[in-house]
Amino acid sequence: MKSKWLLKAGKMLAIAIIAVFVIGCVVMLLWNALVPELFKGPVITYWQAIGLLVLSHILLRGWGHDRHHWRHERLSYKLEQRLAAMTPEEREKFKNRLHHRWHDFRTEGEAEEEK
Repeated sequence: MKSKWLLKAGKMLAIAIIAVFVIGCVVMLLWNALVPELFKGPVITYWQAIGLLVLSHILLRGWGHDRHHWRHERLSYKLEQRLAAMTPEEREKFKNRLHHRWHDFRTEGEAEEEK
């Protein structure tokens, strides 16, 4: 049982290493094909491309992991608490109101797409 887990972990690690290598190469090749020609920028090496990937990840996604997941969990918790405090009739009324709002939102969007 333990050897299956180690084999699976080894495969995942190998896939991750290959993915980082391939993505780094793609970034380097795209940068070197576009930036020097378009913006008179420098040609970069593989390790500089990896550095750009890490930097862009930090700047665009931040240090935290799955921040959006945390927000979703928090909103779900608040909604569950709110629903738990309602009577069955209030809960049904609330769900119907949400359904109608969602339906109206979708029909407005479909009407705008038809224009």
